[in-house]
Amino acid sequence: MANLPTLLNLKAAPFEATGASSAASTASRERRMQSAEQLVLDLCNPDLRENALLELSKKRELFHDLAPLLWNSFGTIAALLQEIVSIYPVLSPPALSPTQSNRVCNALALLQCVASHPDTRMLFLNAHIPLYLYPFLNTTNKSRPFEYLRLTSLGVIGALVKVDDTEVIGFLLSTEIIPLCLRTMEMGSELSKTVATFIVQKILLDDVGLEYICTTAERFFAVGRVLANMVGALAEQPSARLLKHIIRCYLRLSDNPR
Repeated sequence: MANLPTLLNLKAAPFEATGASSAASTASRERRMQSAEQLVLDLCNPDLRENALLELSKKRELFHDLAPLLWNSFGTIAALLQEIVSIYPVLSPPALSPTQSNRVCNALALLQCVASHPDTRMLFLNAHIPLYLYPFLNTTNKSRPFEYLRLTSLGVIGALVKVDDTEVIGFLLSTEIIPLCLRTMEMGSELSKTVATFIVQKILLDDVGLEYICTTAERFFAVGRVLANMVGALAEQPSARLLKHIIRCYLRLSDNPR
């Protein structure tokens, strides 16, 4: 019987360890959330914004529910839009520096976080925030800063279409997204072409999108011509990933009886 307390302690140890581990995990999450909240507050301070953009964009996957925090914090979305609008003047004539490109792409990464979250996606869309990105997609300069800017902007649109939602597709079709994606599919890097083709593919997979593309010969042949040119270019620079999306676009176009 003298050994009984020891046996009880041995059996209790795993539960105590589990409880301690759970408490440590909770404390860690709370610390991360406090850190995120402070960084979000820093976004509204011009002197602290650059570092806050960098830290939040790097660690956005670690912060639980960062998107609602960004959306519902006073002045935060306005600060991100200010970052975007501030580089419009250097788009044409092209004078975008790598530092400027990195900074605005960090802001875009946070907007992608908002666009991909189910609680903020439609709020993001109803505010017409994607329209602020279209000047970036309309650029043709092939330097690295511009390419990075286009790719990150496409990532925001890609996050919107990744979840099948006719309302999202309807909104995008009311804008110039198809011509902008077609332009990138013709002149972008392999990765930009892949993301732009993915966006067109997701639009086509929605019945509203397929009908829109096939309603007029002009739209249909514009898409068909770009896809054909891309297939021809793949003969010189093969990309299985890009070809996969091109084939899926062709396959979906064939579903239209016209």
